[in-house]
Amino acid sequence: MRSLSRRTLIRTGVAAAVTGVAGVVALETGVVPGRARVHDVLGLTGPDGVVPDVPAGPVESGTFESFGRRTTVGYSVIYPHGYAPTAELPVVMVLHGRGGDHTSAINDLGIDRYLTAAVQSGTPPFALATVDGGPDNYWHRRGAGEDPGFMLDQEFLPLLANRGLNTERYGLLGWSMGGYGALLWVALHYWQRRVRPATRAVAVGALSPALWRRFEDTTPGAFDDAGDFENSQVFGRRSGFRDVAVRIDCGRDDPFAEAADELRAELGAAGGLQLGAHTAGYWRRMLPDHLRFLGVQVTG
Repeated sequence: MRSLSRRTLIRTGVAAAVTGVAGVVALETGVVPGRARVHDVLGLTGPDGVVPDVPAGPVESGTFESFGRRTTVGYSVIYPHGYAPTAELPVVMVLHGRGGDHTSAINDLGIDRYLTAAVQSGTPPFALATVDGGPDNYWHRRGAGEDPGFMLDQEFLPLLANRGLNTERYGLLGWSMGGYGALLWVALHYWQRRVRPATRAVAVGALSPALWRRFEDTTPGAFDDAGDFENSQVFGRRSGFRDVAVRIDCGRDDPFAEAADELRAELGAAGGLQLGAHTAGYWRRMLPDHLRFLGVQVTG
């Protein structure tokens, strides 16, 4: 068997190197799918957030019959450790992601312990209120008549006020589908801050919000049709975010990263792109920053 010459070996090595570089460039530019998977294997998506080793506070759960959702809706109110369920705290409504419900914030993210950790680290105390928005309706009014926005405004906020929580200055927090829903709520309810200034959203935090620029790119079922998509846009509605503090964060390997960064720039919002993908590990890592941001805003 004839041995390879030194020149052949050099040429082969150069070709392999060029091919390798070209492959990396293709992955990084999105020409080749699977960049997030490759980055995860290489440890380039950043560490997963670790739920703090602190005690959880009280959690009060219940249900109510929702006219807006046309069904029985579950909810939970989460308090930081050391505060009773009767504490008159400011509140942040938490909107879950696709396929989730009011239990997801605790079961998937450990948000009850993150809340305690935030307060123990000096953030002014506040409560979190989670509610069922439907597994895949994307938190906006649908043609079939279901309206999560009506539920939040006309049913859930009054319920929280009746429980003794301070809804004069409330916030919203959501991830993925819920991140989009939280932003949409603020964009469409600017009138509320004028008509009912005593009860108004003052801050919104969105983690990896599910944002699309074209109807053709959307997840099937997220919108009824192209008209519904246009009516439910958050881009181009900067006036709706007036007087509201906004934070938007997204992982660089997240399919929504480009749109999230565009909206952040359009609104002049806080946040940015970090190492990460569309995963619970990334959302847990970013929760401390969002809870600190929201806690400062809702407590004035």
